[in-house]
Amino acid sequence: MKILKNALTNELKIRTEKNFPIEGIEFIDITPLILQKETFEEIIDMFVEKLQNKKIDYIVAPEARGFLFGSALANRLKIGCIPVRKKGKLPPTTVECTFHYEKEYGKDEMQLPKLVNATYANKNFYIVDDIYATGNTMKAIINAIKNLNGNVIGKGVVMNIVGLNNDTDVFSLLDIEEE
Repeated sequence: MKILKNALTNELKIRTEKNFPIEGIEFIDITPLILQKETFEEIIDMFVEKLQNKKIDYIVAPEARGFLFGSALANRLKIGCIPVRKKGKLPPTTVECTFHYEKEYGKDEMQLPKLVNATYANKNFYIVDDIYATGNTMKAIINAIKNLNGNVIGKGVVMNIVGLNNDTDVFSLLDIEEE
């Protein structure tokens, strides 16, 4: 892994594991970034700075590592956080919609939960995740929210693997390239 851009000033520690979860994939472990309280705080601070003047109703955070950044960011912005769950993790009565998508190493299904006392229509959403690889997870979430008549006003990640996508609209703190 080669770092092309690093917007963080705190020490950057990232662990990788080759051939996980399947052969040919290099797993990027963000655990060290959240273990270091100063680095984790800097990540959230940078997102807050980027988003503080935008009209956002909810942060949307895909399972599981997006939860870590999305919930902390939503808390700091004093707005709600919507956890996007893998199929089967929510009771059927709490699911707003289910959608399918392809990751770099397989297919998956995720679900948006129903909002309490609200609908997705005419609300503004910002999607936050840990790593942007092919972008298919975010694209599927965007399509699901748009199908519910919601507005996705942006997307951000801690790390963008630029060689796997050509998306210039994603806000990232680190741009990396697989070696």
